[in-house]
Amino acid sequence: MLNAEKKTFNFNEQLSKYYEQFRVYADRILALSNDSLEKTINVALALCLVCAVLVSLATVALRPLQSYNKALDMKKNILDVAGLLQDGTDIDQAFKESIEAKLVDLKTGDYVEGMNADEFDQRKAAKDPAQNEIIPVEKDIASIRTKAKYTKVFLVKDGDKLQSIILPINGYGLWSTMYGFLALEADGQTVQSINLYDQGETPGLGGEVVNPNWRALWKGKKVYAENGDVALTLVKGTVDTSRPDSVSKVDGLAGATLTSRGVSNLIQYWMGSEGFASYLNKIRKNG
Repeated sequence: MLNAEKKTFNFNEQLSKYYEQFRVYADRILALSNDSLEKTINVALALCLVCAVLVSLATVALRPLQSYNKALDMKKNILDVAGLLQDGTDIDQAFKESIEAKLVDLKTGDYVEGMNADEFDQRKAAKDPAQNEIIPVEKDIASIRTKAKYTKVFLVKDGDKLQSIILPINGYGLWSTMYGFLALEADGQTVQSINLYDQGETPGLGGEVVNPNWRALWKGKKVYAENGDVALTLVKGTVDTSRPDSVSKVDGLAGATLTSRGVSNLIQYWMGSEGFASYLNKIRKNG
């Protein structure tokens, strides 16, 4: 006990000495002429130090709020693609009541047990060598290089009844990797909506992936052909509705050929055998 008190006393004494030395030094600097180079440099350094401390404190203090807002924005995008977002919607409450997050093993199509889906960050997992896998170049049509071994899906339910399935998708466009969600009806085949919420494509051209009018064109489209191949894709210009395969075709983005191709590629990849095909097959098989 005596040793502890002695250490505390020594620490306080040393701190007092440092403070006294700092005060003497500060008084000497402030006493210098305003034209002094030494004073100018020291005042600038002190100002930088104070600003750095304030920024660091603000970052630490605001981190929980930033994390909450990020999670809230993600829930908002999910509710939007699920058709559950209205003016005045309580996002947290609506998400809690209608959405269930599950983890899926992409290789088997089975749900992953023993992991918390709510805490799983798919983007971080896709960059983590312990949680991802490198995509062979010949199969990487979406140009994403790596993907997480497990992926998070969102089930929209009304009680115990499955209403729709929301799948995370991503792929490279012209300028950026586009991140979004594709919502399918409970049959695992019919498109309900698409929401490419995070992208950096050219405004007015490729950036039209967020245009509600273009997004509306996806509703009712079919993902797979009768032989099981991925048929859903964008076409150049306008879809010819007289053709029998028009049910799996969506109008391309005018003046944005490479972005349109990128959207087609990410759909082909994620709905194919490298993505959600095994999982959706089991959904359809189980009714």
